[in-house]
Amino acid sequence: MTRSPCRGQPQGGEAIAQVVGVAGLMSLFLMIALLVTGPAQAQRPPTVAAASDLQFAIEDLAARFTEETGQRVRLNFGSSGNFRRQIAQGAPFELYMSADEAYVEALYESGHLEDAGDLYAVGRVVLITRQGASLDPEAGLAALAGALEAGEIRRFAIANPEHAPYGVAAKQALQSAGLWEVIQPHLVFGENVSQAAQFALSPDADGGIVAWSLALAPSLDRRSDWALIPEDHHEPLRQRMALVKGAGETARAFYDFILSDPGRAVLAEYGFITPDPD
Repeated sequence: MTRSPCRGQPQGGEAIAQVVGVAGLMSLFLMIALLVTGPAQAQRPPTVAAASDLQFAIEDLAARFTEETGQRVRLNFGSSGNFRRQIAQGAPFELYMSADEAYVEALYESGHLEDAGDLYAVGRVVLITRQGASLDPEAGLAALAGALEAGEIRRFAIANPEHAPYGVAAKQALQSAGLWEVIQPHLVFGENVSQAAQFALSPDADGGIVAWSLALAPSLDRRSDWALIPEDHHEPLRQRMALVKGAGETARAFYDFILSDPGRAVLAEYGFITPDPD
């Protein structure tokens, strides 16, 4: 016995037409979605991976860049070493500003950057304490040595030298002063130099070694005492930046702005030394 089709059920060419119609509608919806989201994605500000020592300087630079061009960038601060790993894993950054040129050079060699970039600054480190602390930064690392010998140091903050260039410089400075071994039980490591500065100025710490650029920021300067550590106590903090492959026009414009005379003037306000040309 032949079963008759159910009433209302499409058959043959009619069923195929309905399937094609549904597929056509889906394609149409997809095209509309792409038309709507495409321009929004194109206008999305590029994300800059910036070393933490740049926090206040680059925020200032980005604001001036927007004033002059009407274009915006998104700033993401962290340790240079962590950013290097994230970019190698495909993180969607368009500009990488490292506190250690070696990280940029490594990413260029691995094919993640457009080129080897440019040196944009040379950094310095300071001995810093909160205002009113017993340790006097003006007396330098000799005062820290005396405080350690007297048992007056509870906690002392630096960035983690495993992945933060300013942590490496702090370690080298302490080694130069012969204090690295004796200060070990008192060290508190920040994930980056900005976090180390927060630790150093907390009531539970007696100071730290952080970036000069952070100490110069008004929000830190007004509640701290600090003094520069001699340049010969650590390797030069040669800071390099480069465009990540696929970077857009806004990232390129911001890159050029940083290297311009107005851009370098802002960096100088935060203690960054203009490097000699490559």
